Amino acid sequence: MKILFHLGHPAHFHLFKNVIKNLKENGNQISILIKKKDVLEDLLKEENFEYKNILEKGRLNTSVGMAYGLVSQNLSILKYCLRNKQDLLVGCSTGIAHAGSLLGVPSIYVNEDDVSVIKTFAKITFPWINSIVVPEVCDMGKWEGKKVGYAGYNELAYLHPKNFVPNRKIVDKYFDSTERYFIIRLAELTAHHDEGIKGINKEIVRKIINLLEPHGKIWITSERKIEKEFEGYRIAINPKDMHNVMAFASFYIGDSQTMAAEAGVLGVPFIRFNDFVGKISYLKELEEKYKLGYGIKTDEVDKLYETIKELLEMPNLGQVFDERRKKMLDEKIDLSQFLTWYLENYPESENKMNENPNYQYKFK
Repeated sequence: MKILFHLGHPAHFHLFKNVIKNLKENGNQISILIKKKDVLEDLLKEENFEYKNILEKGRLNTSVGMAYGLVSQNLSILKYCLRNKQDLLVGCSTGIAHAGSLLGVPSIYVNEDDVSVIKTFAKITFPWINSIVVPEVCDMGKWEGKKVGYAGYNELAYLHPKNFVPNRKIVDKYFDSTERYFIIRLAELTAHHDEGIKGINKEIVRKIINLLEPHGKIWITSERKIEKEFEGYRIAINPKDMHNVMAFASFYIGDSQTMAAEAGVLGVPFIRFNDFVGKISYLKELEEKYKLGYGIKTDEVDKLYETIKELLEMPNLGQVFDERRKKMLDEKIDLSQFLTWYLENYPESENKMNENPNYQYKFK
C-alpha cells in the first residue's frame, strides 16, 4: 500500500514511528509530510525518516496565523496526493480529511482528545474523515459512529514494554541517575485548543522547588522562556533521550498533557496542573481508574502542594506505582502492533473491530 502520514507535532512522531517502521518492513510505501513544530524535524532526522516539510516556517499562534497554516497545509497535501497517488491518509490533521474527501482516498484520524476539547477542529475535520481511531474512553460526540475505540493510549504506541526498555546509561550522559531526581515540565500552552488554559506560573515553580529540593535533584524542561532564578535547574535533553530520563525520575510535575501521560504509562507518578483537568477522558482514566497520577486544577494550588508532600512521604513509592502500572498494562494493548494491522488491512480491519472489538486483544 501507499500510505501518507501527516505529522504536526513531536508527539505525532512518537505515536507513529514504530507503526511506520513496521509498515515499511512489510513492504508498504510510506510518505511523511510535516509542518515545522518544535523538535519534530530533529526527531525525524535522528530516525533517518525521509519527509517533506510543507510548512517550513511554522505558523503564528494567532487566529489569522492558524487559518493561514491550515489552508496552506491543506493545499500542499492535496497537491502532493494528486502527484503521488495514495491508498490511505493517516494523521491528526484537517488536511488529510479534506484531501481524502476531495480525492476519494480514505482518511484515518488517530489521537486521544475528546470532542469537547477540540470543538472547532472537530467541526472542520470530522465530517470529512472516514475513521476516528481513539482510546475507547474518548467521547466523539455526534461522530461516535466513526469511532474505532481501542483499549489503550497513544503513549502505548511507543512506551509499551515491547517497544521501550529504559536505559540508565542514557540518563548518565546528563547526570547521575542513581541520585533521586524530579522532573518539572513547563508547556507553552499555545495550541489551538489551549486558549484560556492556565498552568504553572513562576510563584508556583518557586514553591515546588522549595518543597522538592531537600529530597533530591530538580530538573526543569521548558517550551517557554523561564525566569533567570530557575535557569540553574533547566536541563537541555536530546528529545530522543527524554523518555529514558523520565523513566527513572521519582515523579513528574507539569502542565503538559502528553508528558503526564508518558510518565503514567511508565509507572512514574505524575502531577498534572492545568485547566484541562477533568476534561480529558484518557488522562482521567489514568488518574482515577489506575491511580498513576493526579490531575489538579489551577484554582487548587494548596492541593498541589499537599499532593507533592504526600508523594514525598509515601513509603515504597516506586513499588506502589509499578504495581499500578502492571494492572494498567494487563488491560491494554500494544498500540503500534494494533495500528500496523489496522492500517494494512483497512477497511476490512474496521469491519472486524465492529463485529468483534475483542479482536484487538491479539495485540497485547
